[in-house]
Amino acid sequence: MRGAAVFPGHRKLGIVHDVPEPIIDSHTGVKLRVLQVGICATDREIAGFHFGTPPEGSPYLVMGHEGFGEVVETGPEVIDLKPGDLVVPTVRRPCADPACAACQNDRADFCQTGTYTEHGIMGMHGFLTEFTTGEARYMRRVPPAIRDVAVLVEPLTIAEKAFIQAEQIQLRLPWKRPSGEVHAVVTGAGPVGLLGAMALRERGCQVTVYSREPETDLRANVTRAIGANYVSGQNMTPEQLAAGIGSIDLVYEATGSSMLAFEMLNALGRNGVMILTGVPGAHGPEPVDTGALITNMTLKNQCLLATVNAGSDAFDRAIADLSAFCAKWPDAVRGLITGRFTLEQFETPIQNASGIKSIIEVAA
Repeated sequence: MRGAAVFPGHRKLGIVHDVPEPIIDSHTGVKLRVLQVGICATDREIAGFHFGTPPEGSPYLVMGHEGFGEVVETGPEVIDLKPGDLVVPTVRRPCADPACAACQNDRADFCQTGTYTEHGIMGMHGFLTEFTTGEARYMRRVPPAIRDVAVLVEPLTIAEKAFIQAEQIQLRLPWKRPSGEVHAVVTGAGPVGLLGAMALRERGCQVTVYSREPETDLRANVTRAIGANYVSGQNMTPEQLAAGIGSIDLVYEATGSSMLAFEMLNALGRNGVMILTGVPGAHGPEPVDTGALITNMTLKNQCLLATVNAGSDAFDRAIADLSAFCAKWPDAVRGLITGRFTLEQFETPIQNASGIKSIIEVAA
């Protein structure tokens, strides 16, 4: 069986032609034929040898955590899935510590020990291979109507988990505002940012996407197609953006730029929530007036939320929302996928990022 892998010890990438084909090893197991896998910044960081841990005893790590596949076999106790079903597998698996309340409650996305494993990232092979297996409870079924874009489910879960938490946080307010009055800013017009903008628009929010690309870029066209505003960072500072919008209720940060995050935190309105999803790469110290920052947040009753990975609830919500997006904005959703590659070509989108979203077509 073929697999696209990184060899951390040798600092190289390559196709492995003798990856053992997995077999179902439990009564509740499921075997998938992998159809598509999305490529993201995490894969590029792994390919740059910044992190990524192979399974114990393996010299390589099969990459890819944004998976989508078709069920080909199930264990005898699986009742909710059958061969032919389309599914998206979740990414993280629980740690083995019985004292970890999160993992014991099947919420490894909140793991308290940090010793979880993740497909294609840490301690588990990923989905950039022909077949994969896993427990049925980690497989989320998707409708055939979104087959051509179902690979976008996993990156959408980043926003879904974030907004589930933000909604819970804002229950602190002694009133409920109509969603149409909520002003949200999304920083970054990559896949995570644009999918987040779609999720906010689906919730009825007024949305502005703020990104570095010019107003004529494809990303700006996608933004406008979903009824959101696009503002280029080439034309306006965060302070000017906030002045034009008024009070910003929510900032969804999806760039990984620490300085932009601090600037947007200063622009956040009273009682607002800022969500961090990006992880800045290695960089030197940057000047930040931490005293002014804390004072501003305290006096304005603001909340700063950082989130990573997602649980089954976010996957289920992502599948439902992606179906709604396709019904409302079919061209915009499909326009997010700008590059399609074969398994043998996997290094191309990893080493040369271009367009909005690249995917690997593992099987037809």
